[in-house]
Amino acid sequence: MAAPLGTPPEPAVIVTAAGTAADLPSHVASFSDTTPAVVAGSADSQLPSDALPPLPTSGELAREAPAWLASAIIHMLLMIVLGLMVIAQPIAERFVLSLSPDEAGEDLSSGDLDMPFDLDEPTLDEASSFQAQPLDVVDASDMLTSLPTPVASLGAVSAASADPIRLALSGREAGMKDGLRRAYGGTAGTQLAVEEALKWLARYQDRKTSLWNLDGPFADGATPNNRDAATALALIAFQGDGHTPAGDPQNPFTRVTARAWNAFLKRQDDEGNFFQEGAAHGRLYTHAMATIALCELYGMTRDEQYREPAQRAIDYCVKIQAAEGGWRYFPGTDSDLSVTGWFVMALQSARMAGLDVPAATLDRVRGYLDLVSHDGGAQYAYTARDGQKLSMTAEGLLCRQYLGWTHDKSPLLRGVNLLTRNLPQWVENERDCYYWYYGSQVCHHMEGEPWQKWNGAMRELLPNHQVREGRERGSWDPKGDRWGAQGGRLFVTCLHTFMLEVYYRHLPIYQMRLLTEGSDGDSMAW
Repeated sequence: MAAPLGTPPEPAVIVTAAGTAADLPSHVASFSDTTPAVVAGSADSQLPSDALPPLPTSGELAREAPAWLASAIIHMLLMIVLGLMVIAQPIAERFVLSLSPDEAGEDLSSGDLDMPFDLDEPTLDEASSFQAQPLDVVDASDMLTSLPTPVASLGAVSAASADPIRLALSGREAGMKDGLRRAYGGTAGTQLAVEEALKWLARYQDRKTSLWNLDGPFADGATPNNRDAATALALIAFQGDGHTPAGDPQNPFTRVTARAWNAFLKRQDDEGNFFQEGAAHGRLYTHAMATIALCELYGMTRDEQYREPAQRAIDYCVKIQAAEGGWRYFPGTDSDLSVTGWFVMALQSARMAGLDVPAATLDRVRGYLDLVSHDGGAQYAYTARDGQKLSMTAEGLLCRQYLGWTHDKSPLLRGVNLLTRNLPQWVENERDCYYWYYGSQVCHHMEGEPWQKWNGAMRELLPNHQVREGRERGSWDPKGDRWGAQGGRLFVTCLHTFMLEVYYRHLPIYQMRLLTEGSDGDSMAW
């Protein structure tokens, strides 16, 4: 509900004998201090060749050379050898640097997620050079021709061949994730921040229960504890980056999620409800979060063992919807937009997974959104009795996008314009990760200029302020965030992680609608 990265050192410049300049690392540039100077005589001092004495032999040079010259030569050779050894040290394959502005974002190598979680890996400082690269964002109009083949091939999908909404989770697959990250302006810095956050979560998975806790043992936990909400949030973060129990068994994140789901599914009751502990007002938040995680799991794996529990969780969502069309703290009683937004995402995740969601349930949500809207639907309030609020506006607009509003809907455009005038800023006691989480999704679905503005701020801000050392490396400090006291470090860290996964976590809604239009020109129902 850390400090900025350091600037990389300037390369040293060495002037060679030929008078050219060569950029070398600073540890190599220091050799220039030991390079003998070469002094050439003037043209007037040159003698005829027959007047020159014979050249001494190497033996004569060695005998006549002063001791200091021999020492200098030996030391120079030693320094050259040491320098070559330094240059030849294996370079960490964390990044494949691309300094061309035309290739911004294409800078991350794969294959390092199986490192031990406590290994001293390259820190976020090593990603700083990427965050100033130009943002290369594509609009819907040219997406098909500019994205990598695995993504562009979605254009062949039609109403006759697949339910388009079920493609929305496919961006997390290995063949598409990097392509989407590059296409939508992600960098090595954003992806490294995701990996560091997941490693932080993995370190704090309870080894006895295989679940997570809101109250620690990390710093700045939240009380009372709620293992179900904490576990759901952590699993959404892992799955947002493509990690499930069905992944590579050698990947430690596969083992982390497998242990967690084995324990978490046992906490679902016969009705489908996941809430077992914690503050009463967190009951429905918890169930919605758990339902999102479970429906995504089934949608990503298509493993039948998850279908029935996922459908049962959705059936419980439908059963406890309040009369006015939303959800709040207790089943079937009252509504607020904050809780309702999590349930809309749960229902959407179910539809992405091909589960059954009654159309009447979605219609009632639309009616509730009308009750809490302002300015013709451009802004939203927490309840029908309240005034508009920025965080609720972002949440309400995302609900509208999922429930069918078109890309050019006038109130949607006005609302998005408001969001892009209020970009994320790291101002103490004014940070609002809850607003940022929903705003990131809304602007990503809009693409084009709104996303370029939002991402231009977000992709530097979040990695720059991630904790980079110590026990909490990979997390974000909740102090100074409006929701830090209520949710604690795990909640804030998970929401920041969701934001940095946004490039591939869900395929953009309007892009999918364009790619899956039926032959009659009508978009598939979402």
